[in-house]
Parts: sequence; structure tokens; C-alpha cells
Amino acid sequence: MADVYPVNETFLSWQGEGVHLGRKAFFIRLQGCPVKCAWCDSASTWHPGFVPKQVRKSSAEALAAEAASSRPEFVVLTGGEPCVHDLGPLLAALASVGLKAHLETCGAYPIARGFAWVTVSPKWAKPPLADSLARADEVKLIVEAPDSIDRWTEAVGGKWLSPNVWLHPEWSQRAVPAVLRAITEQVKSFGAPFRAGWQVHKPYAADSLDPRARPPAPLGGDPANGF
Repeated sequence: MADVYPVNETFLSWQGEGVHLGRKAFFIRLQGCPVKCAWCDSASTWHPGFVPKQVRKSSAEALAAEAASSRPEFVVLTGGEPCVHDLGPLLAALASVGLKAHLETCGAYPIARGFAWVTVSPKWAKPPLADSLARADEVKLIVEAPDSIDRWTEAVGGKWLSPNVWLHPEWSQRAVPAVLRAITEQVKSFGAPFRAGWQVHKPYAADSLDPRARPPAPLGGDPANGF
């Protein structure tokens, strides 16, 4: 059982993506990720060039108390990749103060029981487990190229089990016409479960308004440099 968790940041904001868009949420971003995507939005959770000088360590009970003090509608456990940690104690602590927990994961690691909502965002470096895809309340596909949707659909056997498959342009590609057209055509051609998505919190700069939030690490987008 985990006594403490390595914490990259905690902050109060609102959910900027998916079915729960716009709802008040407290975010707990845990440190550490073995996936290490080149376009990572949270490179400070794993990249040696951006790791905080001192990584905060916090108990499950302290994190739950901090979250409860903000009176959110729910708590989002994210990373990095949160499922590399034993989340059982943290889920129990959140439940003890009456808070529902949502998960954001790549799906490559087993998902603990007790989450009220699970978002799986699959990554090529470590593809998701079949159990994770079956558990997902929603899937967030990162559309980094016009063929990303077809490639992922083929990779999961041609059928998505989740009723919500969000198509998000990778942020550095958000103004690329071919990427946006691919998303639009997918939704127009097939409808459900596909839904056009966006990271709405970013133009609002909603997360950074909480002083506890860390400044975003610059996106290098260059795998040769490791980020």
C-alpha cells in the first residue's frame, strides 16, 4: 500500500474535455510516466529537463483533504500516467470525504476499482489493455495526423466499445486543415460513438489561474530530443 504519492501539481479548475466539460473539478497530477509522448502536455511529470527541483510527496489523506477544501464536483486523477501508482489508498481517502474520482489514463496499466468515471487516451508507445478499453466510459483519441483515426480503429479490431470516442487534434496540430478535416469527416460519416473534441480549458487558461498549478513545460515535439 502506498504511504505517499509523488505529486506534480494540484489545482482547482474545471474539466476542459469530454462528457464532463465545464464542470468544477479538482485535479491531482501525479509524477511519473513511462510512455513519454513527444507532444506531451505534461512533460514535467517525466522529462528530466522539466522535472521540478523538489517533487512533492503527499499522503492519500492529505490529498483528499486538500481536494475536499475546494468543494469540487469530482476529483480527476491524472499524470503523467497515474495507473503506475497504487491508487487504492487514494481512492479510499477520497471516498471517505465524499468525493467521486475520475481517472485519465493511457490504459496500458490495470485500472483500480472505485472510479466513478474512466477516460482512456491510448498511446502508440504503450497500447491500451483490452480490459481498459472495455472499462472506458470515454475514449480520447489524439489525432496527430489525418490517418490517426483509421489507424487506431484498426488497432482495436475495428470497433470501439465505449459510447464516447472523442477526436482531439494534437494541440500543435490544432490549426492543420487536414487534421481538422479528418475529424469532421469521421463524425459526419459515422456519428456515434465518434465526437469532435477540443481542449477547451487551454484558451481559457483555466488551470493556470490556480497558483498551485505548475507552468506548462514547453512542447518540443522532437523525439530525438526526448520530448
